[in-house]
Amino acid sequence: MPSALPDGVPAPLDGSLPESALAGAEAAARPFGFYVHVPYCASRCGYCDFNTYTAAELGGGASQAGYAGDAVAEIRLARKVLGDVDRPVRTVFFGGGTPTLLPAAELGRILSAIRDEFGLAPGAEVTTEANPESVDLRYLAQLREAGFTRLSFGMQSVRSHVLAVLDRRHTPGRAQECVAEARAAGFDHVNLDLIYGTPGESDEDWQSSLDAAVAAGPDHVSAYSLIVEQGTRIAGRIDRGELPLPDDDLLADRYLMADATLTGAGLGWYEVSNWAASYEARCHHNELYWTGADWWGAGPGAHSHVGGVRWWNVKHPAAYAERLTAGRSPAQAREILTDEDRRIERILLELRLKDGCPLSLLHDKGLAAAERAVAEGLLDPGSFDTRHAVLTLKGRLLADAVVRDLVD
Repeated sequence: MPSALPDGVPAPLDGSLPESALAGAEAAARPFGFYVHVPYCASRCGYCDFNTYTAAELGGGASQAGYAGDAVAEIRLARKVLGDVDRPVRTVFFGGGTPTLLPAAELGRILSAIRDEFGLAPGAEVTTEANPESVDLRYLAQLREAGFTRLSFGMQSVRSHVLAVLDRRHTPGRAQECVAEARAAGFDHVNLDLIYGTPGESDEDWQSSLDAAVAAGPDHVSAYSLIVEQGTRIAGRIDRGELPLPDDDLLADRYLMADATLTGAGLGWYEVSNWAASYEARCHHNELYWTGADWWGAGPGAHSHVGGVRWWNVKHPAAYAERLTAGRSPAQAREILTDEDRRIERILLELRLKDGCPLSLLHDKGLAAAERAVAEGLLDPGSFDTRHAVLTLKGRLLADAVVRDLVD
């Protein structure tokens, strides 16, 4: 089942934001993006606790057919809330769920609404995630014609038994075919998502998946360790003893395999779990999240952040549609971040980046911890000398622990 939303204070019915989040030249200068959450899937993967719904789970009051109209209504609301400040959108990211379960024309309709209401910045990045089985060359060509510039395919593994444990429906090899079809449709930027640490996956299985991903020719690869979320099917199987839970040493070995293979293929790391062939090939939308920029999240359960205010929409598509039909904001709750909240978040997120985080963000105890991390080979000494905390390869393996020490 989808995970629960965080706590917060009730959001205003009209979605209005504090003047402090909107005022001044600084607000207009902050990078701005749009996330569009499409909450539909043909089936639920065994590891997934995202806010997504199959046809059987959806219930009444909402439908895939009406979703684009609801999303457009929220985009128009966003324009009213943010006022007349000129904020052309630098990045748009359609995630889910499986956005490509909707017709390409419907995704294009939503993108057109963003363009009409806000304008797209020159060279704007427009990405959609896609299940390999949900697209073909004709569909991808329609997306390209609609203005999409980047695709992200969920490959996960090349081994059928690994895909079966994950409850993934696509066949081995289909994701690689999608890369070729994306190129034929005119896409320069294509990502493949991989997962390592699935119960029953061997080192050979993982290396085969890495090799197949590289051979397909994407200019970006994301590799994530399997996170076992309570309430998912795979968590239930592990709890019942049907599947083993991989240990941390195994996951570290798999990460090292990924970094060696991807780096050897010319894909450089720029965030702990992401490798790109060039600066242009990076996922610039995700960089908005990692650097504390502004974005509006449209769709059920979507999260937004503008000027230190974070809010999240009601989860269920029916409740989302009902609010918008009534002329109300779909926002359920929000929080206003303090300066200390934002300082900690910057450390948490920026430390994961290749450029690291400025030492000026650290308090005395954090600085002492950073000095120890340099001595232990977890932070790069040269970057430390230039007043930045930058993870070494060893540090990337222990990134969460390093962060905990630095924020104390």
